[in-house]
Amino acid sequence: MAAITGVATPAKSSWRVLPSRIVTFCLVELRRIRHDRTELYTRAIQPILWLLIYGEAFNRAALFKHAGLLPPGVSYLQFLAPGIMAQSALFISIFYGIQIIWERDAGMLTKLLATPSPRSALIAGKAFAAGIRGFSQVVVILSLSAILQIGLDWNPLRLLGAAIVVVISAGFFSCLSMVLAGVVVSRDRLMGIGQAITMPLFFASSALYPLAMVKRIPVLGWIPYINPLTYEVEALRGLLINTPTNLVLDIGVLVVCLVVGVFAAGALLGRLARG
Repeated sequence: MAAITGVATPAKSSWRVLPSRIVTFCLVELRRIRHDRTELYTRAIQPILWLLIYGEAFNRAALFKHAGLLPPGVSYLQFLAPGIMAQSALFISIFYGIQIIWERDAGMLTKLLATPSPRSALIAGKAFAAGIRGFSQVVVILSLSAILQIGLDWNPLRLLGAAIVVVISAGFFSCLSMVLAGVVVSRDRLMGIGQAITMPLFFASSALYPLAMVKRIPVLGWIPYINPLTYEVEALRGLLINTPTNLVLDIGVLVVCLVVGVFAAGALLGRLARG
């Protein structure tokens, strides 16, 4: 009957408006950044300290280079810069679920769920906004790399690819945070869990050291290979310092994680609203 009368079914209409709803929710999130940029400025301090202190110290010590773990002709600062880029985006997005809990406590989440917009659109909009926040860290790391004369590949297409990788990854980690928010419901519990998983995600990846070294650590073993952050870091290194990697695999894993994260977080929104 819907086909005869020309009236779209709810399922079709919801999928048809999905892109516009995602853009709308994303713009709402970005407007908050525009009115309060303090977080962006304070978040920029941490990656700067990592590169200037940790990176310079290990670059001068040349521990990884003497051990033959770095690619030929690549300094540790070059190797570290993409890892810190990924880390910064992770640290921004992993606590994104706290914001959605705050929206629930303020009564905003219930109003949003009462609209005809698909729940996945709300989550995807927030994920994309988290990705834009992560992109700000890309700008910080690239600017600092230029000042420190870190030898990155400045091809515009590769820089664009790196930005896309960070946006996708930050979107996934924000979805992971919102999934946790739907499970634990409490802001305090989410803060504790976020702190508990952030450092293991970071250190059980190749952000700070080559995968060849990770294999030598019995405690880690195969963990980096199921860690999405590893695939983000390897993709960024392949784009920015031309290290061997499988970009199709890296980006494919991140996209699949993002899609699963969006639908998982959307499925838990009702539980979070009732909490």
